[in-house]
Amino acid sequence: MQSVCSPRCAVRKIKQDKAEERAKTVTRRAALRTKGQRKAAAQKAINWWVVHVRDKDLPCISCGRIHDGVWHAGHYRSRGSAPHLALDPRNLAKQCAPCNLYLHGNLIEYRLGLIKRHGVEFVEVLEADDAPRRYSDDELDAIAAHYRAKAKELRKA
Repeated sequence: MQSVCSPRCAVRKIKQDKAEERAKTVTRRAALRTKGQRKAAAQKAINWWVVHVRDKDLPCISCGRIHDGVWHAGHYRSRGSAPHLALDPRNLAKQCAPCNLYLHGNLIEYRLGLIKRHGVEFVEVLEADDAPRRYSDDELDAIAAHYRAKAKELRKA
């Protein structure tokens, strides 16, 4: 009649059952996420990668300052005017909070900073890119996972 041989086995079985239930819950929640939630997760992952990995040692793209304040991943072409470029790393650069928030991206200086870093051709290609991009749920999850994995590598190093 008993399903376990000892109290130690009972504790182990309870922990195992809880872990299985947790895994099922995580899977169910992941399946219920909306496209907006998936896109937000992908945006958060790519923004973190831009600020803390790719542009880690670079100054603000707009004003050229290096400080200990808050850093953002600023979009050259805004997410509102060019939503198809929101997840494109070419459209993102490390930007200080004052330039991104109070100067609304400081776009004139941002453009000059992009030209200085990458050249005029790069900026012109980015400005001309109007091809629509529609991401599936799996693609958004893959983008988020890709940049999270890159962040994890950095934390291990």
